[in-house]
Amino acid sequence: MRAIGAIIKSISDTDTTVLIRGESGVGKDLIARAVHQASIRSDGPFVKVNCAAIPSDLLESQLFGHEKGAFTGAHRRKFGQFEYANKGTLFLDEIAELPLALQAKLLHVLQDFRFSRVGGHAVIAVDARVIAATNRDLERAMERGAFREDLYYRLNVVDIRVPPLRERRDEIPTLTAYFLAKFNAQYGRNKQLSPETLARLQEYPWSGNVRELENAVRRLVVLADGELAVEALAAPRRNVVVDVQRATFSEGLREIARRGAREAERKALAEVLDRVSWNRAEAARILKVSYKTLLNKISECGLKPPSRREP
Repeated sequence: MRAIGAIIKSISDTDTTVLIRGESGVGKDLIARAVHQASIRSDGPFVKVNCAAIPSDLLESQLFGHEKGAFTGAHRRKFGQFEYANKGTLFLDEIAELPLALQAKLLHVLQDFRFSRVGGHAVIAVDARVIAATNRDLERAMERGAFREDLYYRLNVVDIRVPPLRERRDEIPTLTAYFLAKFNAQYGRNKQLSPETLARLQEYPWSGNVRELENAVRRLVVLADGELAVEALAAPRRNVVVDVQRATFSEGLREIARRGAREAERKALAEVLDRVSWNRAEAARILKVSYKTLLNKISECGLKPPSRREP
């Protein structure tokens, strides 16, 4: 991570395109923001677009905007994210999810930062820096024809690879202290970590990386009474051990860890729902997820309100 900091510092006075790679949850978003804050564009906007979260038929309009009447439902002119990022930074997260047709248009825009809105003819010029991120293997995607080689080389001027949390365990105490202070302040708590709990945190595999650690600390702050108990993390670890004993030799360690994490998520969800008497809106607020996501999680975990549970 110190090496990454050195790269960010060395490119702070440039507008070069940056490609950030790493597993889901390692903090690629934070690295992108750090690049922006260290740059000469720090006073400008930082605009994030998650290419995987927007339907492909709407993504072009989101990036480049559209004119009134360009398509059904286009009742007025709409600026795109490139325009909003003028004089600042545009962060294209999950760039590997960009459709091939849109990859071609993005490539042309990156050459001179000129484009036309959907349904329009006027050429618009913007001054923006582009940072892209992905958790996919772009080289393999190019071999399959799923990602354009010319766009790859246009984006990959500076390549920053963020290692997974399991490869930088020394950072876990610092990250944990940060999240603990953050959630104590957010929820009006004053929880502390026991040495045993901190040891558990440093031993845990963290297949979900920093995001999983953040959610684990949030869960401990929300659910535990008094000092954070070792059992709060020991329980999912016990599930992992049981799964290892039952696993076939063909099953990978990552899938074993995922199943343990799913069981821990189910337990935490059930505890929060019981605490708020199955007030789903309140549970969604506590867990910091949308109401729809909460309903999906309840369904996935097979949870039911007390009145509907089997006797």
